[in-house]
Amino acid sequence: MENDYNVVYQENQNSNQMDPNKSVMTMGEWLVTLLVMLVPCVNIIMMFVWAFGNGNENRKNFCKANLIMQVIQAVIIIILYVTIFAGIMAAAYGSY
Repeated sequence: MENDYNVVYQENQNSNQMDPNKSVMTMGEWLVTLLVMLVPCVNIIMMFVWAFGNGNENRKNFCKANLIMQVIQAVIIIILYVTIFAGIMAAAYGSY
């Protein structure tokens, strides 16, 4: 059996490096994210860009959850408006 001492065994170099998309967001990154969410119309566009783009996993999950919550809120508001409008119309025309 022959020993080959000249062979260099390479370790998996990726095991020591963190994926930047899975790293924890800093407070500064969160502040920028939340400040962008304060700007009307820009927030909706950026929410979709961050939710479905190639970015940080934390921001992607936050934006996906926020989009789901906005859809739920919109559905609830529409149901409330229709119910209130129907009640007002029934009260207004109920005496005829």
